[in-house]
This record gives sequence, C-alpha cells and structure tokens, in this order.
Amino acid sequence: MPSAAERTRTLVQSTCSAVLLVPGLETAGWDQLTPLSRGVGPDGDVFLEFPADSPAVRAATHAQDDELPAVLEITDVAPVSVPHRIRGRGRVSGWLTSVPGMAGPGRMLLRLETGEAHIDDLWGVECVDAEAFRDAAPDPLAAHETDLLQHLYAGHGEELATLCELLGERAVCTCAEHRPSVVPLALDRFGLRVRFCDRDGGCFDARFEFPEPVRDVVELSHAMHTLFAAAGH
Repeated sequence: MPSAAERTRTLVQSTCSAVLLVPGLETAGWDQLTPLSRGVGPDGDVFLEFPADSPAVRAATHAQDDELPAVLEITDVAPVSVPHRIRGRGRVSGWLTSVPGMAGPGRMLLRLETGEAHIDDLWGVECVDAEAFRDAAPDPLAAHETDLLQHLYAGHGEELATLCELLGERAVCTCAEHRPSVVPLALDRFGLRVRFCDRDGGCFDARFEFPEPVRDVVELSHAMHTLFAAAGH
C-alpha cells in the first residue's frame, strides 16, 4: 500500500481543492485563500502562488521575520458520481513566508515550511513528520487518475461488473440481474479500489491489487487487462 507520506504528497501535488488557513484571516473568503498553484520543493517545503493583493500575501509580508503559522487543508473528492464522494482530507501545517521575485506579474509565491502533515483517507488516519513528507514522492498515476477513473466508469461498466466474481464470500450476489453497481473509486500504482452499491442503498469498498506496482499508464493498461481477465474466468 502507499505510505501515508506518499498519499499526502499525492494530495498536495494533485488538483484537489485546497485552502490556506492563517490566524487572523478567518473572515476572508474561501476563494481568497485558495492558491492559484502549489508544489513541493526539494526540502519538503510547500510553495503556494497567490494574487499579490491576497490576504495571505499581506499577512506573510507583514509578518516578515516573525514565524507565521499556517495550515494548508486539502479535500479529495472522487471524480466520478458515487455515494460518499469525499475520499480524504489532508493537512500540512508549518510556517509561512513570502518569496519575492519568484512569481509572475501580479502574483506572489509563499513558502510553507512543513512542520508536520496529517491525512484522513480511505486507508485510515495517520500523521506524517516533515522528513517523511520531504522524502516521499507522489503516486506516478496521480496526474492521470481523474481521466482514468472517468474512462473506466463511462466505457468499461461490463468489465467492472465482473469484479464481483473476485469477491468470494463478500459477494452479495454474482448473478447478473442482482449484481450491485460497481464504481471505480480510486487508483494508484498498487491497485484499484471500487465501491459496490446495491439497490437498497448499501455500499462497501473492495480493493484489487496489481501483481506488481505499475510505473506508468502503459504498465497500468497491462495490469487492468490482467485483472479483468481474472474476473472473467
């Protein structure tokens, strides 16, 4: 399974919605505290780009040499329609400073020196220290996950339905007329997670591991063919 640090890095470097929480800016609008872009530097610091006149930039500039605590909150929502769509939440807390001259016109780059991180997702709740966050890498499929899940959902419903055959004793019913609907929920280099939903509104998740971790979409394609072939026999 992906480590907590890897999952947190994946969230931070994904397109999930994020907001920067800074003391004294509680009344600022959500849109004013949403970074235009975000990334992670080699030392594990999170770099956030904001409009130069945003409240977060003013607060960081005003603080200057003082330590300004801040928290980046990230919400991960499944890119396909499924009950209980929030897949996870991540938090990176640390100290905020401005980095003049590193952003385009009308923008300012802010640096969040990572103190610790926290993730609450489909795998569970875990804390991540600054060193583990620094050394982790985002999942190699993260940039493609949304498109891949939407493609599976829209074009491979029959293949997804056959995954019921791999549930063993967990299968509610394997006959075609009463099979639960199957929605692809999450994808990473280790496997595919789907959500089974029956007609009565009940849901449960199942995860299908790949024989080996995949490194790119080409290897993923082979892994998915192997998975569906196993389910179809």
